[in-house]
Amino acid sequence: MCPSEAEENREAFAQVVQQYSEPLYWKIRRMVLSHDDANDVLQNVFLKAWTNMGEFKNKSRMSTWLYRIAVNETLDFLRKKKRMDSFCGSDDASVANQLLADEYFDGDETQVQLQEAIAQLPEVQRMVFNLRYFDEMKYSEMSRLLDTSEGALKASYHLAVKKITEFFKQHD
Repeated sequence: MCPSEAEENREAFAQVVQQYSEPLYWKIRRMVLSHDDANDVLQNVFLKAWTNMGEFKNKSRMSTWLYRIAVNETLDFLRKKKRMDSFCGSDDASVANQLLADEYFDGDETQVQLQEAIAQLPEVQRMVFNLRYFDEMKYSEMSRLLDTSEGALKASYHLAVKKITEFFKQHD
């Protein structure tokens, strides 16, 4: 590879990072809640994308490819965190305490309660709920992103909404 081609690749990738950093950050942040954790996962997403750029074959949109990497990295992070918390006997602060202590969180009490409810969902339901509710992603796009059927996604979303509704009923 000649130096100019390598430089062109770096410049093109810098544009990808600039274009997708914010939307990917917010997708990740809704799942991990912490600003620092979201930044760490985002950095891993772009490292993985850079490393595997040769595998991107334009069969899907760049955004879909990056979102899939982000979803997988986020789920990996949450699994590792869960294992570490149980291994270390971590009595982690509640979601509310984590959010309120985060200088980047600017929500009100209702948003804190919503995040508490979402945090109690199983990983897949949490992911589907976040993509549908916050990102207003269509089931067809989610199906390609998560590599599962639209019917399964609709069922996951329905169950998530039901659990969140019950959470609010219990906390009224």
